[in-house]
Amino acid sequence: MPRAVQYSKGSIIYFAGDKDERIYILQTGCVILTSIDVETGNPVTERVKNGEFFGAKSSLGRFPREETATALSDSIVVTMTLQEFEAIFSKNKDVIMKMLRVFSGQLRQIHKKTESILKNKIDSDQADGMFSVAKSFYKDEQYRACCDVCIKYLTNYPTAPDKDSVAKIYADAKIRAEKLAARRNAANEISVTTDGALAQFSLPAFERFKKHYEPEQVIISEFEPGNSFYLIQSGQVQLVKCVNGTKKNLDILKPGEFFGEMAILDNSPRSATCMAIGPVECLEFNKENFALLITGNPQLALILLKLFCKRIYDQKRRLRILVIKDYAARIADVFLMYDEMNPVSNPMEHQRKFNITVQDISHWSGLTPEVTRDEINKYVEKRKVEVHDNYMVVTNISDMKRIVDSKISNN
Repeated sequence: MPRAVQYSKGSIIYFAGDKDERIYILQTGCVILTSIDVETGNPVTERVKNGEFFGAKSSLGRFPREETATALSDSIVVTMTLQEFEAIFSKNKDVIMKMLRVFSGQLRQIHKKTESILKNKIDSDQADGMFSVAKSFYKDEQYRACCDVCIKYLTNYPTAPDKDSVAKIYADAKIRAEKLAARRNAANEISVTTDGALAQFSLPAFERFKKHYEPEQVIISEFEPGNSFYLIQSGQVQLVKCVNGTKKNLDILKPGEFFGEMAILDNSPRSATCMAIGPVECLEFNKENFALLITGNPQLALILLKLFCKRIYDQKRRLRILVIKDYAARIADVFLMYDEMNPVSNPMEHQRKFNITVQDISHWSGLTPEVTRDEINKYVEKRKVEVHDNYMVVTNISDMKRIVDSKISNN
């Protein structure tokens, strides 16, 4: 059962880096949260108001605390386990919706910081932005996806100045897409995935929400208005972002994961393009039935909360890489991130093998492929890294940590 705990003035409730699943609510007193800004390295403080949760994000996401919680005055704090939080608040729509909006706003801010560091020229006009997305797919010879984005453009912006140019690209991409489709069908390259959906969404009541998508079909396009979100039942969905006319891979989502939920929580344009990798089945939910769905399916709300927490943590981890000024250290931190994502059975073993390419490191480090290749070659010359066709070997992961730590301290 949740219990009220009294903390005297100056007490530390928890430290940054602690691994702890407890969630807190400030009942009376004054508590501040102190963290380090990833971009500037400066301390940031946030005051918790009476009745507010704190510690929820790291608990729901199951990652270490990012901040230190300190009682500035004698305070009474209600503490509960993750299981107690789920049992008590999962059916409280107002609490869940408030937390979802808070997490959505935090994720938006991280995206803005990332785009700023990457010096991405953000299109103030949504139509221009979507046109850039269509052209990036065309340039990469993903003609089916280009056609989908063009259709979305012409549907949402039928009177836009570039409508004729978009229609021209669409006509050409359509011809090329049909030729490619014919070759693939002849070669029988397309196979249906059979990944299972979440059990609670397999009931007949959800059949009316089901949508089917073909390989390379764009489900949602960056910059278009958002009025629905999706749960993947089978197949995989790739998230990409157009950065200065070039597509950057953000993530690959699997069955049981959501996408598109940010736009319906804060009424903002889509922040990324989501495309089916192979055949995909999704459940599509709109703004109107979102709140009702949350109320009637508390497990869905909890999944969304945990998803936001994970995405915030992952995006902050990437931002941490991008703020490192030294290129060699930035690449070393990419290796460290992959090591965190793929823990080994024997941590004492220093050698690591990662299924990663120069292009992957270029993407995560925010460097051009040419600069990335030059920096990796320096590691190869020092025998710290081995480069193979589809993977790389880091001879001593501890060396990479030392390189990163030394540069971060000098930043």
